[in-house]
Amino acid sequence: MSRGRILVVDDDPQIRRVMRTTLVAQGYEVSDTRNGEEALEKLRGKKYDLVLLDMNMPGLGGLETCRQIRASSDVAILMLTVRSAEKDKVEALDAGADDYVTKPFSTPELLARIRAALRRLPFSAEAGRPVILLEDCEINLATRRVTVGANEVRLTPKEFDLLHYLVTHPNIPIPHTELLQAVWGPDYGEEVEYLRVFVNQLRKKIEKNPSRPKYLLTESWVGYRFDLPDRT
Repeated sequence: MSRGRILVVDDDPQIRRVMRTTLVAQGYEVSDTRNGEEALEKLRGKKYDLVLLDMNMPGLGGLETCRQIRASSDVAILMLTVRSAEKDKVEALDAGADDYVTKPFSTPELLARIRAALRRLPFSAEAGRPVILLEDCEINLATRRVTVGANEVRLTPKEFDLLHYLVTHPNIPIPHTELLQAVWGPDYGEEVEYLRVFVNQLRKKIEKNPSRPKYLLTESWVGYRFDLPDRT
């Protein structure tokens, strides 16, 4: 049984061949394409679980390809980049990537990052209320849907998992490390920039005034806290 469908997008044919061989050996179903334009076309015709997307490509670059994918899909996106500066990594996350890997990378690191991007927090009956009601926002933990007003809001899988963890551990400060390891996995803990980007994205989607949030609050030098009114 396939462990998932992966689309590899890279203009280097040797990298595509190596990735295809490696991922197929791990049980993934793999397609590949050489540029962003072809990737968007493939995604329109077939459902994938994850896109491995090179940041630096001729034509439609990796960042713009990522933005266009995110406009219509919640597929997991893992960005591959030779840039290691924090601003470049934040730019990839801002574009909609769930994670990034800096080239050159080892096969075990790549496989670990793929597993992290594909992991999902399961719904647990012990987590409490399956539906969280805020002022004009409804968070359904069982169906993984968020509605603001009359409109359903699109969240990426990682955005929802982060929101899920926060709302099921309400009214207490949760450290950065705990959030990173809960949502991305045990190999994470230092990537605080992930949280800054994803929290900002969530605020834009669920808060009436993202610059002055009411629910998703920053706990300075610690982490974040979800302020959930007691409606029992």
